[in-house]
Amino acid sequence: MNTSSKRALVTGGSGDLGGAICRRLAADGHHVIVHANGNRARAQAVVDAIVAAGGSAEAVVFDVVDGEATRHALETLLEAGAIQIVVNNAGIHDDAPMAGMSEAQWKRVIDVSLHGFFHVTQPLLLPMARKRWGRIVSVSSVAAVLGNRGQTNYAAAKAALHGASRSLSREMASRGIAVNVVAPGVIVGSMAQDAFPEEMVKQIVPAGRAGTPDEVAALVGFLCSDAAGYINGQVIGINGAMG
Repeated sequence: MNTSSKRALVTGGSGDLGGAICRRLAADGHHVIVHANGNRARAQAVVDAIVAAGGSAEAVVFDVVDGEATRHALETLLEAGAIQIVVNNAGIHDDAPMAGMSEAQWKRVIDVSLHGFFHVTQPLLLPMARKRWGRIVSVSSVAAVLGNRGQTNYAAAKAALHGASRSLSREMASRGIAVNVVAPGVIVGSMAQDAFPEEMVKQIVPAGRAGTPDEVAALVGFLCSDAAGYINGQVIGINGAMG
């Protein structure tokens, strides 16, 4: 690890986008803690790829919806020192028109994205503040900015991160901690393939294509760098001019 290396936790780090973010942060010299909700093998595969490329990483598994389990896992991680970079990427979607949406669909999506944000971020704030340097980036969605049919639950959960992050940035800025949100549009990967056929992408995205996980990861990596310290409390779209 280089002298500016920090410990970075990426929730949902075993997925398409999360894996790209993990690889980017590792390439930038950080020790990456790759989180998975349940599938340790997927998280370990990301770790193995990072280590094979000369980086530093470890895998961790816990359910961000379970506050007690999350706190216990983080306390164990904190024994090795502060975690100064947090990327809240864990999220699910369970789409349905609201008129036909179940209460379970509504609550589970909000539990993962919003309550997961609190469960993961809150225990890390004071150790981060004592270091007087931190980066917190939450991954939202263009759906939270523009709205999207069938995604009232997902858009509500992600839009809540915007207000939470803006408020948290005001609380933590004097400690050298920057809190931002990235809001991707249509990104190549398993979550987008079913929802957005190629013909539809060309219709709804002015750029005429889906973005790539590496493009989002590059933005996240920059926001987690020393150079980005004065960017704080912002929601940054990365969506090919969708909005």
